[in-house]
Amino acid sequence: MVSVTHPTTQAAAVARPGVSVPSLRFLGRDLTASIVVFLVAMPLCMGIAIASGVPAEKGLITGIIGGIVVGAIAGSPLQVSGPAAGLAVIVYELVRDQGIGALGPILILAGLVQFAAGVFRLGGWFKAISPAVVHGMLAGIGVLIVVGQFHVLFDHRPLPSGLQNLAAAPGRLFGLSSNLRATEFAFAIGVATILAMLGWEKFRPKAMRLLPGALVGVVVGTLLSLTLGVEVARVQVPDSIFGAIAPPSTSALATWLNPSILAAGVAIAFIASAETLLSAAAVDKMHDGVRTDYNKELRAQGVGNLLCGLAGALPMTGVIVRSSANVQAQAATRLSSMLHGVWILGFVAALPFVLTAIPMAALGAILVVTGVRLVSVKHATHLFRDYGVLPVLIWAATLATVVATDLLTGVLVGIGLTMLELVPHLRRLRLKVFEASDGDSHAITLDGTATFVTLPKLSETLDRVPAGTDVRIDASRLDAVDHTSAEMLRDWFQRRRATGAKVEITGARGRIATLADHRH
Repeated sequence: MVSVTHPTTQAAAVARPGVSVPSLRFLGRDLTASIVVFLVAMPLCMGIAIASGVPAEKGLITGIIGGIVVGAIAGSPLQVSGPAAGLAVIVYELVRDQGIGALGPILILAGLVQFAAGVFRLGGWFKAISPAVVHGMLAGIGVLIVVGQFHVLFDHRPLPSGLQNLAAAPGRLFGLSSNLRATEFAFAIGVATILAMLGWEKFRPKAMRLLPGALVGVVVGTLLSLTLGVEVARVQVPDSIFGAIAPPSTSALATWLNPSILAAGVAIAFIASAETLLSAAAVDKMHDGVRTDYNKELRAQGVGNLLCGLAGALPMTGVIVRSSANVQAQAATRLSSMLHGVWILGFVAALPFVLTAIPMAALGAILVVTGVRLVSVKHATHLFRDYGVLPVLIWAATLATVVATDLLTGVLVGIGLTMLELVPHLRRLRLKVFEASDGDSHAITLDGTATFVTLPKLSETLDRVPAGTDVRIDASRLDAVDHTSAEMLRDWFQRRRATGAKVEITGARGRIATLADHRH
């Protein structure tokens, strides 16, 4: 438990730099950024839909809702929402086992759970999920995407499980196919897409740095397929995007009484929320503007997934690739995210025939690159360097369990192993936090043990410190810090120092002293 003593008189919070509402002053920046995000989002929306085992238009509908609706009400103004690679695996399994008609009821339920979590202010608890678990989950998802989409490069559907896909990969690579010539052409198009994407990202001229590599890869793959004039599988989209909207039937909604449907809805709500808030925290590190309101973001994601369920589309999360493109393109307000949804809607409504020229192998290639990038060995080495063996074991166990069984089991195994960090501190799990304002500075005293159990309240206390105010932290009575709290403190120190505010720590020892000295 955490007990917090608030100052009797506290200076009014200074408004953080940045802007969170659309303004004509920033229209030019937001307009440019929205086009960049649109170009990044289009191939990813379609590719993730195909990786999820549903038609490409389902991903486009989710992208439209994520931009126009969620962008308008999000708690993280510069974050972009849409279909996420992190949910492709679980959706694929749900569609395989329950049928595509089950997606609507599941997403409606997931949206309601997320909205309720935001209303009851549970957003802070998602910060308490160990970074080792989250990155292990993403790495496992990355492996599953790579081994699944590898088969799409040969114009074949992925097999039912990750282990089956992995076992079948060598045979596929060495040409054990019933239609060798067609698969060779498809594979050549996929490889050309990957090379074009990676080559562009490495060698693109500075003046064209905002043109996304994924788009260049898809264009090259499409032009190559048209030039060769070969028959390969291509994207199929309806003439009207509105015709792709498929509300769940009354009988489908009755499946809420099915325990497996209920479990799937809760699982998607949990995983989508964790991925969204992880992405939001990463976006906050990229700019000095308005910080994320986690509970508002949860409510917005709940509304978005509720609408996706009603439209029969894919689930959504906040997504880091599109969000980072938004920040790098110098977006200033939420208008950029909203406009990118408008551009997707306009494109698929006016030019659907352009999408039908895209080879499936090209989209599979984009997802292969995306999956490889999710497997962040760099994060595992960072965990080992700063926190020792246990967090790396949590990361590896989560990854392996996700690949061998399923996403939810992997996350639960990771969370279970995280509990081991509590064992040395069972006699003193409490953390007391005292605050006091002293002129132009803010004093915080920490007494006890900082673990993921106490992280939400500790995080709220730190985030309540007025922007630009110097902070003095007395850590002389802080006995220990687990790696989840240490990562949160590291990010907080970096954000404060980046704004020019002074952070002074006294009495620090062990891991907290190391954190205080980190500048990277």
